[in-house]
Amino acid sequence: MRLNVEKLQPLGRALMLPIAVLPIAALLLRLGQADMLDVPFIAAAGNAIFSNLGLLFAAGVAVGLARENHGAAALAGVVAYVVATEGAKALLQLPPDIAGNSDLEQAAWRAKEISKLSVPAGILSGIVAGLLYNRFANIKLPDYLAFFAGRRFVPIVAGFAGIIGAVLFGYGFPWFESGVDTLSHWVVSAGPIGLFLYGVLNRLLLITGLHHILNNIAWFLLGDYNGATGDLKRFFAGDPAAGGFMSGFFPVMMFGLPAACLAMYRNAFPERRKAVGGILLSVALTSLLTGVTEPIEFLFIFLAPLLFVIHAVLTGLSMVIMDALGVKLGFGFSAGLFDYLLNYGLATRPLLLLPVGVAYGLVYYAAFSWCIRRFNLATPGREPSSAIASAAPIEDGSRGQQFVTALGGASNLKSIDACTTRLRLSLKNTLAIDEPALRVLGARGIVRPGGQALQVVLGPIADQVASEMRSAASGRSTGGAASIREAVQPAGVRRIRSCGGRIIVEVEDPSKLISAELDRQPRGWVLIGTEVQIIIGPDAETIMNELIDVSERPEGRRAH
Repeated sequence: MRLNVEKLQPLGRALMLPIAVLPIAALLLRLGQADMLDVPFIAAAGNAIFSNLGLLFAAGVAVGLARENHGAAALAGVVAYVVATEGAKALLQLPPDIAGNSDLEQAAWRAKEISKLSVPAGILSGIVAGLLYNRFANIKLPDYLAFFAGRRFVPIVAGFAGIIGAVLFGYGFPWFESGVDTLSHWVVSAGPIGLFLYGVLNRLLLITGLHHILNNIAWFLLGDYNGATGDLKRFFAGDPAAGGFMSGFFPVMMFGLPAACLAMYRNAFPERRKAVGGILLSVALTSLLTGVTEPIEFLFIFLAPLLFVIHAVLTGLSMVIMDALGVKLGFGFSAGLFDYLLNYGLATRPLLLLPVGVAYGLVYYAAFSWCIRRFNLATPGREPSSAIASAAPIEDGSRGQQFVTALGGASNLKSIDACTTRLRLSLKNTLAIDEPALRVLGARGIVRPGGQALQVVLGPIADQVASEMRSAASGRSTGGAASIREAVQPAGVRRIRSCGGRIIVEVEDPSKLISAELDRQPRGWVLIGTEVQIIIGPDAETIMNELIDVSERPEGRRAH
């Protein structure tokens, strides 16, 4: 089971890239509407993003799954999506009442029907494109076809994959539509039970990061309102029934979890309150204003699992309560104050959030306080003194280098990625990490999904830290350039160049390469003929410049 979860981890991470554009879409759409600034072209700009979410998912998911996050994968995703959706339109069977209409009306009907599956089609296209990139990015073809080899081959083969998608979506559309309708009707008929289970599972799956997959079904697939599908899209399209899968998060994120922080602060040991007060205030404000809750949840998710179970149940109950009161709220990013104020004009009975939220704050405060004292839970400020003293000192250096060191060094890092609030890492040895050092650096939690995967919860700075780690892991401080030079010099260097995040070194005798030094590169390397390709990332040219003297740089050092 853990292996299966580990395989799904990259998909959960990849989904966050296209989802990250939703705040600007919601902001533009709302500001341009008549009850705000009443500027139609701004509203149209925001609606354009919502109307093309499938295309964004195709590109974003492909990049998120591809090695090196290379742009060729995004192009392949777009090609697969366009071929699949446009081909499917031509294969759709017209109903009798449409078949006799004009070509323009028929085209409009086809476009509207296919748009119902735009997001799942985009996600599938992105998955296929990412896998194709990882499989064919280094493919070699005969000399007369060499121009189409390597990464150029990926969009081509993605086009053929898109044809298969067109057949599946075109001929299978009635079954896809029936399946989505059945799922939607089941959710509606399930009523409070369905909402409760969604809220509970949404929080419980947080540990693995797979809650993003659950959210995509609810927010972008369920229901249909004038061609807009999914709770989130229907809300911004003006559907008065939309918002059931978003409203229940607002009492929890704006009131409940900040109250939980207050409970943890009040129940911390007196001598430690000052030390934990700043952290708790920071994460409470983050949850209240933006709806980003993972920094709070990972403060107690492992130290006090009972509190996390209570939190999951209360989230499910909040979904039921808000729906029973007829409250319909929506968000472009998450259930924080910013989204509440921005989308107030689209909401139904939004003022009811205030009494419900205050009540939820009191419930969270009372429940957390009682559990912490009754079961002597080790929430922040109540950890054993030995655990506090065990934190190892961190050597001087950049933040990225400090994290690399705490994670076992650059040689222990196979891949470095990040989603909204956590580092998503693949390590050679997960036991080589220094957990106390990571906590000193600001880690709110450490998740071991299984295998070589490791997640470090940091909060909104996760993506920035991941970038700093990549630079540190491939830079001089970890011996990146030095180890490459030591590895390739015995083989006789003919030429060094950079291309697409890689350093490519052409050598005279590949058998004399020192592979142990190449293995120190965190993103890996491959030998193709007499060329050693070392995956570096965005800093490839910087590292290349360290390898060669200015006077010896070859013309056209960057391959095109």
